[in-house]
Amino acid sequence: MDVANKSVSEFVLLGLSNSWKLQLFFFIVFSLFYVATMVGNSLIVITVIADSHLHSPMYFLLTNLSIIDMSLASFTTPKMIADYLTGHKTISFDGCITQIFFLHLFTGTEIILLMAMSLDRYIAICKPLRYTSVIGPWVCAALVVASWVVGVMHSMSQVIFALTLPFCGPNEVDSFFCDLPVVFQLACVDTYVLGLFMISTSGIIALSCFILLLNSYIIVFVTIKHHSSKGSSKALSTCTAHFIVVFMFFGPCIFIYMWPLSSFLTDKILSVFYTIFTPILNPVIYTLRNQEVKTAMRKLKHRLLNPHKTTPWHYF
Repeated sequence: MDVANKSVSEFVLLGLSNSWKLQLFFFIVFSLFYVATMVGNSLIVITVIADSHLHSPMYFLLTNLSIIDMSLASFTTPKMIADYLTGHKTISFDGCITQIFFLHLFTGTEIILLMAMSLDRYIAICKPLRYTSVIGPWVCAALVVASWVVGVMHSMSQVIFALTLPFCGPNEVDSFFCDLPVVFQLACVDTYVLGLFMISTSGIIALSCFILLLNSYIIVFVTIKHHSSKGSSKALSTCTAHFIVVFMFFGPCIFIYMWPLSSFLTDKILSVFYTIFTPILNPVIYTLRNQEVKTAMRKLKHRLLNPHKTTPWHYF
């Protein structure tokens, strides 16, 4: 990335607060959240791979969601934690563009993957007789590949847009990472037009996807309501967990990108949600609410603690 024609070669990340007490608090909390996110999501991936009973489309998509969430938590949190330790809160121009790329890559990919998970649950509950013929291994693989392709295309559009902006003045980013809503306001051009671009390329897309997801879950919930069996209760629990993840992820994204000129404080708080808090929802929601995953984890634990002991737990 050529920055020779840029008068700004680095940016200063102002972070969440100037108070050293709050910075110490954030360092401890975010470090714990990051470790929990990585351990929890890794455990989900290992459990699904190790237990053949979980080799189904829903858990295949869940595994990919865990991988994306670990990536989403890793593109900015480690640097933020390191900044609290060193006090060095600058980032190069190339590093800033790289953060923008990975942010939109992982969020764009997760949006499509959440829609794929919604489709999986919709067909499983509303059209159960057609489920095995519609949702198969190749379809799941295609959905995952499509989510990454869309993510790459979306992130490239944002990076290309950012690289065309002239930066000739202030270089203080009022956030703990680089994203277009805060970076474009440092450009030496009219931010009104840029704000419209943000709304059209990210805000409207996020809002449209959320409305589609909301409609699908409403149909699913109505379908479940007409059944009273144990299976429908399990389906309701699963779909409720899915919707919590969807709401916690889309809510901040829609607000930030639909109102790109909103309060920086509000944007920073919401950014914490979808970059730090949302990635840990997977292990919390899907392990504490899902009996199949909890059982598989107990079997895996028993297998690891008793590697030479032949018991029924060994056979999945």
